[in-house]
This record gives sequence, structure tokens and C-alpha cells, in this order.
Amino acid sequence: MKSRDSHLPFVYLKPGEVCMTGKPTKVSTVLGSCVSVTMYVPSIRFGAICHGLLPECICKNCANCNERLKYIDCSVKYMLERIDRIGIDKNEIEVKVFGGGDVLPYFGNATGRITVGSQNIEAAMKILKQLGLTPKNTDLGGVNGRKLFFYTHTGEVLLKKIRKTIISDEQYGSKA
Repeated sequence: MKSRDSHLPFVYLKPGEVCMTGKPTKVSTVLGSCVSVTMYVPSIRFGAICHGLLPECICKNCANCNERLKYIDCSVKYMLERIDRIGIDKNEIEVKVFGGGDVLPYFGNATGRITVGSQNIEAAMKILKQLGLTPKNTDLGGVNGRKLFFYTHTGEVLLKKIRKTIISDEQYGSKA
């Protein structure tokens, strides 16, 4: 049996990448502590998604920074700038935010320490607020990773939580 979306072009979005298109496309990504922000413009069926690794860029001039799409603040600004160039009012954009899981363990004393996932969530919500964008939906935090499927022509996001799996050395025949 064929999937209803098997005819669509498929993009696997890696960390530090952005996908923006007006062509129907299925975009997939896997998030741990990273955060993805999706933007969808229903009137022109245009979609954008980023996969941000780290919260905020320290570069003074993001336009000249080769690493800018790794950072949530820069990648969100980048997507909004491109959508603005098309002539779309930001009130037309549907925004959704996902990820920021605490998937990595703490080592040492964790008192007062904020996780990378929490920092990424905070950065995403902060930049969206600064830009005057309010998320329509969110699925943030927790201890699980997430697998996303984003449909650029509908704005639909399908999400699957990923359970942690522990693999022992015995399964691989390793000796310590």
C-alpha cells in the first residue's frame, strides 16, 4: 500500500540546516536537545523549518557568519527575513516549535545549571517574542528526543517521541 505522501520530494534536515520552499515537500528531522521552528504561510502554501543546535550566536554580524544557521536565534531571523522579502506580513505566518529535550545526562553538580535543551527552548521563545511571532503549537522539553515530519505545503507537523534505548557492551561482544 502506498503512503499518501510517497510522491512528495523528501528532505532530511541535518543540524544547522534550514529548508524553505513553496513546493510541496516532506521534511524530516530528528531532535534531541536541538530545537526546530517551523513557519507556514497558508495564503501561498510556503513552508520553512530550521534545526538549531545552540541557543544564541555570538557573532556581531550574522550575515557574514558561516555558522549562523547552527544557532536558533540566527536561523529564525534568517527564515523571517526570507519570508519578509516575498512580501508576506508576519501576522500571516503560522509558527510551531519543537524539541529541546534533556536527552544528555548531567555530570557533576547540576545545581543551578541549565541544560542545552532548556537554553535552546528559552532562545527560541525569546527570539520569536522579539520578532512579534507567537507559536500556534509547541512540543518542548522532557527527556525524549523527537522525530518530525513537516509538510511545507500544508504546515502539518507529525511528531513521534523517541524512547531512550540502552545498549550494553554484551550485545556487541565488547570486553571492557
